[in-house]
Amino acid sequence: MEALRAIVVDDESLARKGLRIRLEQIAGIEIVGECVNGKEALNSVTELKPDIMFLDIQMPGMSGFDVVSNLQQDNMPLVVFVTAFDQYAVEAFDVHAVDYLLKPIDDERLTDAVKRAQEHLQRKGSITDKQRLLELIISITGKSETSVAQLLKDHSGVKSYPERIAIKDGGETTLVETKDIDWVDAAGDYMCVHANDCTHVMRITMKDLEAQLDPSTFQRVHRSTIVNLERVVKVCSHMNGEFYLKLNNGSAVKMSRSYKDKVKHFFKFLCNVLNYIRVIYN
Repeated sequence: MEALRAIVVDDESLARKGLRIRLEQIAGIEIVGECVNGKEALNSVTELKPDIMFLDIQMPGMSGFDVVSNLQQDNMPLVVFVTAFDQYAVEAFDVHAVDYLLKPIDDERLTDAVKRAQEHLQRKGSITDKQRLLELIISITGKSETSVAQLLKDHSGVKSYPERIAIKDGGETTLVETKDIDWVDAAGDYMCVHANDCTHVMRITMKDLEAQLDPSTFQRVHRSTIVNLERVVKVCSHMNGEFYLKLNNGSAVKMSRSYKDKVKHFFKFLCNVLNYIRVIYN
């Protein structure tokens, strides 16, 4: 893989120098520019077309968030926010930042951020292959592009979903990988996010949280419950007519009757798609 072309944006010269020195110690990244303010950053993105931008948030005149909002979507590099303040974490991930680093920067966290960016670009580079597969499956199944793309987690630019969500609890912000979420249930005005045998509580509506989760993986199975379908190992029915989803961690999640057909259709269609993929690659 080619080296990531990076620019560093910070109004403090010592901060820029320190970050450059640390980045130069990491394999697979090349610093192609430095900027002292938001205006320079916008110009550099247009002229240099970097793969990634390490962007300070608090800068005079134009903040890091202002820079992102002024960039054209087709010209948007990956963004890693760098700041001395942790109160911006939630907003940072609202704009789909790859990572959020606190000053003074920890070397291991910086390396992780670069690795995450490289993985993101590798996935982006596979879009052409995925699009060809998508077209082939559509021709075979006769299904609409929307339904097939949703189930195949299409990344062709229709809509992207954050890889992590920021959960704020008092003075702390926890970043939870969406792939680690098992299920979510509502508790009054709060959402309980169950991931890696831990429960995180966040103040958000079910509708707003659902909008942050990829619908090809996460489905509403009850008016107050969202489940990661990749965790489901069995659909169980009880004598009273109720249904439960058995997850691979042993948890049982109640499923409303009104969502039963939707979930069963997902698994049936997914099996068909997987069978076609096996035929294609064999």
